[in-house]
Amino acid sequence: MAANASPFKIILGSSSVARRKILAEMGYDFTIMTADIDEKSIRKEIPEELVVALAEAKAEAIISKLESLLNQNKDDTPTLLIAADTAAAILPRIPTGDYINDVEPTLLITADQVVVYEGVIREKPSSKEEARKFMKDYSGGQAATVSSVFVSNLKSGFRKGDWDRVEIHFHEIPDDVIEKLVGTTDSVMGLPKALTEKLLKEAL
Repeated sequence: MAANASPFKIILGSSSVARRKILAEMGYDFTIMTADIDEKSIRKEIPEELVVALAEAKAEAIISKLESLLNQNKDDTPTLLIAADTAAAILPRIPTGDYINDVEPTLLITADQVVVYEGVIREKPSSKEEARKFMKDYSGGQAATVSSVFVSNLKSGFRKGDWDRVEIHFHEIPDDVIEKLVGTTDSVMGLPKALTEKLLKEAL
């Protein structure tokens, strides 16, 4: 769908350059917000459950942030109108009206991703050294990425998340390639296009 034809607005709840690039490639115009959460405080043993829980927590954090912005600007606005008016508060392009039905839907997209290696969940490397170690482990072996997408309709209150898993088989990876290696598919980069499109349609 072309950005200028979208009957809704999108907030991408991520600071990831890769996710930003993927969503732009999908033809969407969007605003960026980030969630300030302690990801390490959310633990699940099953990777699919973990990534969905993290994406949902990011959505909740961003919605709370939007509520705070709204309350700063409109102290007398009823809480029940936050779903509609929040979008207008954070995205000036959205027309403001007195009724929920007058406001275009705004969809918040949050996401998360982990790698599963030999049955162990691996989150973002904490350092360049750890990233190199991970890649050396994968050299000549295999791993999987488990990605989640969580979509919240800020107008209707609809929220839904799902996950996508990709198995990756690696050839031997030379050290110089490890230094330059980046993801090459949308799911490996953290925002599966087909899953994102599916959830956006369901949210509307």
